[in-house]
Amino acid sequence: MIWNKAKECMAPEEKRKLQGERLHKLVEKVYHSTPFYRQKMQEMNVTPDDIQSIDDIVKLPFTTKQDLRDNYPYGLFAVPMSQIIRLHASSGTTGSPTVVGYTRKDLSIWAEMTARCLSAFGAGQNDIFSVAYGYGLFTGGLGLHYGVEHLGATVIPMSSGNTAKQIQLMRDFGATALACTPSYALYLAEAMEKAGIPRNEFKLNIGVFGAEPWTENMCKEIETKLGIDAYNIYGLSEIMGPGVSHECQYKDDSHIIDDHFYPEIISPDTLESLPYGEQGELVFTTLTKEGLPLLRYRTKDLCTLTDEPCRCGRTSVRMSRIVGRSDDMLIIRGVNVFPSQIESVILEMEEFEPHYMLIVNRVNNLDILEVQVEVRDGYYSDEITKMVILKKKIAQRLHSVLGISADIKLVEPYTIKRSEGKAQRVIDKRIFN
Repeated sequence: MIWNKAKECMAPEEKRKLQGERLHKLVEKVYHSTPFYRQKMQEMNVTPDDIQSIDDIVKLPFTTKQDLRDNYPYGLFAVPMSQIIRLHASSGTTGSPTVVGYTRKDLSIWAEMTARCLSAFGAGQNDIFSVAYGYGLFTGGLGLHYGVEHLGATVIPMSSGNTAKQIQLMRDFGATALACTPSYALYLAEAMEKAGIPRNEFKLNIGVFGAEPWTENMCKEIETKLGIDAYNIYGLSEIMGPGVSHECQYKDDSHIIDDHFYPEIISPDTLESLPYGEQGELVFTTLTKEGLPLLRYRTKDLCTLTDEPCRCGRTSVRMSRIVGRSDDMLIIRGVNVFPSQIESVILEMEEFEPHYMLIVNRVNNLDILEVQVEVRDGYYSDEITKMVILKKKIAQRLHSVLGISADIKLVEPYTIKRSEGKAQRVIDKRIFN
């Protein structure tokens, strides 16, 4: 199903022309209305007249999350507050929160692009969405909410938490789609099983999951446990919110809504642009945003891009699943380790649940990685020999993938703390030493 065929199936040369026109207009806007960008461009000896096509984007400065924090709260806004009709913000747990402002046009575009995503998942007016992302300053809940309404479907604004009520209303209201973080989807599946509610009492068939990295194996796990088709939706509040990219029915990477958001891949070390197919840091420029337009925003997310044709007919550039974050990467004994690598190994092995914790510490000047992982019912045993064999099996598998050894701690089912929002899976104690 194509929600906006004129834009989603646009010929590449026509799209690049549109992107170039929108980029020039954007640069004109921020140069004259945002002192931060005017100063940056003047330092680089760049004027709006230098930006005539989308290829000229490499002449422009990068923007980082720290830039938003340094200009807290409204310093990067490009319109007066009288035109801002909604604010969102990050939690600010590591400093000042990043504040995002939206004009009425911004919100209209956001709803339309999220509807495009939902349509690509096969959703339509007859669907009933249980939106279990958090509402409030987090963009997930309201982002999906207005996208569902724009699509013409029905929304149940559940928000996160209160899992027993979530399950009851999904069943009683006949929800056909669930939107939440993938870790919470697994938690809901587990809670349904423990409550003894038969799967056939639910009408769920679509899952819309994002807000945290998740692997193909976790996708399969969710699909099996909930009996649904699970789709990835990607976004970040600084750029807009959920709906910046989405999978289609073929699940061959995620389509970026690139008539509104221009993607690049750069080396996080040299900041040089990388060709499609090479892994690097994802960078976005907001081509149409009014309230908080951003030039070349460094997401810190690591992935690849491709412009190869997709079987669905959409011509947009596609991004792979996020393999990690350049700022979340763990360097353990000189080796780069991403939590997603460990998750993939765990989910490939039928003996383990998709619940784990990574604890990194430094003992006698040596980095130690401890992997705590739940063993499934039927595999957990009081027999020491069986557990030693299981522990050795996963340790060897992890070593072959990571290139370093890890201390494995096998724990009983349901002992690792569950999350109703974004899962917290890494504790790095080295920063306290």
